[in-house]
Amino acid sequence: MKYLKNTGFLIFFLILFGCQPTFEEPEISLSDYKIEEGFELKMIASEPLLVAPVAMDFDLQGRMWVAEMTSYMSDIDGVGEDEPNGTIKILEDRDGDGVMDHSKIFLEGLVLPRALALVYGGLLYAEPPNLWFVEIDGDQPGKRTLVDAAYAVEGNPEHQPNGLLLNIDNWIYSAKAHTRYQRKDGKWYKEATSFRGQWGISKDNFGRLYYNDNSRQLLGDYVLPNRLINNQHHIPKAAVNQMLTKDQRVYPLQAIDVNRGYAEGVLDKDSLLVNVTAACGPLVYRGGMFPKGYDQNAFVCVPEANLIKRNILTFHQDHTTAKQAYEGKEFLASLDEGFRPVNLYNGPDGKMYVIDMHRGVIGHHAYLSPYLKKKILEKQMDTLISKGRILSIQNKEERAAKIPLLEQLDASELVALLKDSNGWIRDHAQHLMIYKKHTKAVPWLIKMAKNTEFPLAQMHALHTLKGLDALTYPVLKNVMLSSNSEVVSHGIVLMEDFAIEEYGEATQKLFEDLAIKNELDIDLYLLATLGRWTKISKERFSPLLFKLAEKHKSKPIFTDAILSGVGEIAIAFSEDLETHNVLKESDLASALVVSLERRAEEKTNPIFSEEMLSEDNRTRGVKLFRQICSSCHGSSGEGIEGLAPPLMNSEYVASMPIEKLGLIILHGLKGPVHVNGKLYEMNSAMPGLLSNTALSDKDIADVMAYVTNAFSDTPRGIEEEKIKELRKLIPQSGSEYTEEELKKYSSK
Repeated sequence: MKYLKNTGFLIFFLILFGCQPTFEEPEISLSDYKIEEGFELKMIASEPLLVAPVAMDFDLQGRMWVAEMTSYMSDIDGVGEDEPNGTIKILEDRDGDGVMDHSKIFLEGLVLPRALALVYGGLLYAEPPNLWFVEIDGDQPGKRTLVDAAYAVEGNPEHQPNGLLLNIDNWIYSAKAHTRYQRKDGKWYKEATSFRGQWGISKDNFGRLYYNDNSRQLLGDYVLPNRLINNQHHIPKAAVNQMLTKDQRVYPLQAIDVNRGYAEGVLDKDSLLVNVTAACGPLVYRGGMFPKGYDQNAFVCVPEANLIKRNILTFHQDHTTAKQAYEGKEFLASLDEGFRPVNLYNGPDGKMYVIDMHRGVIGHHAYLSPYLKKKILEKQMDTLISKGRILSIQNKEERAAKIPLLEQLDASELVALLKDSNGWIRDHAQHLMIYKKHTKAVPWLIKMAKNTEFPLAQMHALHTLKGLDALTYPVLKNVMLSSNSEVVSHGIVLMEDFAIEEYGEATQKLFEDLAIKNELDIDLYLLATLGRWTKISKERFSPLLFKLAEKHKSKPIFTDAILSGVGEIAIAFSEDLETHNVLKESDLASALVVSLERRAEEKTNPIFSEEMLSEDNRTRGVKLFRQICSSCHGSSGEGIEGLAPPLMNSEYVASMPIEKLGLIILHGLKGPVHVNGKLYEMNSAMPGLLSNTALSDKDIADVMAYVTNAFSDTPRGIEEEKIKELRKLIPQSGSEYTEEELKKYSSK
């Protein structure tokens, strides 16, 4: 097999450039960094080669492609945010010492580029509001295609889609988004998917997705993507966007300044941060080179505390849990306040790579409290704007793996790589075969799909066959009959491509045989698909559907699976349910009623709606709302679990004196708070906009006019002079208002 060696790199570039240039590689001390014993931390790229990196990917030569968000928070007020000075660069190690010493600009003149992925032989990248695909011609941009003109619409840079993760199912997923993408025969396809996370997205070997938000360090899905959203009138709640651990504790090496460090419980008696406030960039390590016990651990960036966490994942058949690996310490922590890890990546050599934005201010100016602004200016952290770094982490006991030259391998060699211990290699071997249309690989792929000794390779082989339009019913059925439950689960999903009457009898027998295995994950995926097959033949598949439904009637995740599967036959299924004594009074029956009511009212899961709110959508108020408020409260005012309560028909919006709403917007609100009779105990306070000097009294009034019009039946306005008065009504605590303080306020 052909491999890329350091000497090969050197010879190639000597020939290309005629002579060996002199390289200047800055020496940056890592003495202030403390990493877990047994690991080596190395600085492999730094300024002046790059500034403010936020995302990266590796090409098939092992080079790094990096997006620089240069204009983000270049001063404390965020001036120049829309300047077109962002770039996407290619970083190279020309002298073969493992440190990047050369960069070339691939794209420049970009405004806040935030995500990229090297796929389909080109570069997919996000420059709000657009998602672009550009062909690569000798390290130069070629033909450019607009994939999505509404990928990242107007909004705060902290809360726009990002990630662009290619999954085992051949779809590309993003964080902070409800769409996924795939290219086939030169055409781009876009589909709805569940809304996930805030900044950064990862996957495990099985294909489940992981993400987080600022105050919850690790969230994830219990099931493969799009398994529970086939009923557009049902909103699944039990298996997507799940908090995998309640432990948000952090163990920084030093006292740090965070946005509301003055609030009770944010810092301990030693001024050390207690819980995460800006978690981002999660990574499930799949490199195959870390010591035993580290495979598929979930690592999380905590840039405000200058550290990276390690969580140990435990995979149960119908859910996943996480536990922090350490108490009292972190996997990696630094005394360098400029260390701002914002994204993590698996490398083609088995190492883990850390994107260090190395920015003094990483919180957007719209959210900075006066407290933090003062601290930033005192320490002159706002002047740290011209740096950016990438670090590598490797097992001290293992040499970095050689990188196979994928494009030079034949079909059989690419298929063999589906067994590789490094997930990056497996992923790219699969993807290369698909977009290069390596149909010669089909016989070897079929053989690999049947090889039960390598379950991971089986899953990759099946999805490669799917991508090549070469997966047949007999092959899939054969694999499912002889494989473990994880491979079978993928098979059940792929079997939906053959959901026609011709395969009804054989599939009925297959599903009945699988149900006998009594495996939770198999039952779960069967319940998510049986509704589709019941539509084809009620006589064949309805008995098994009801049998499994009765077996798992008390489990919410199985209820979600059933309701997703029966979306197209929901009314008929409801009628049959009424005759089933065991199920007609169950939680399943109650959830089905809600789904049917939503169907009658033509209410769909919000992920299927492309429309934004129509009320005042061209006004200053809606523009400001989308930029500042919607990232937490939702574009439709529905609220976001763990971040903010709903605005839609909230008493604070609809019925209370409008001045109270003004006090909240200006000065902020900290919980607990009751909205529509429900108690919300949010992990963090809502910041006020009082200190945002860019917002005038008219701006605040415009936002309030929009909010009351869009989210209540009683549109109301407020005079600018009243806003001026409300600015002066500082809460007793000097920070945010509480619910009790607002109760005491009188507008008279």
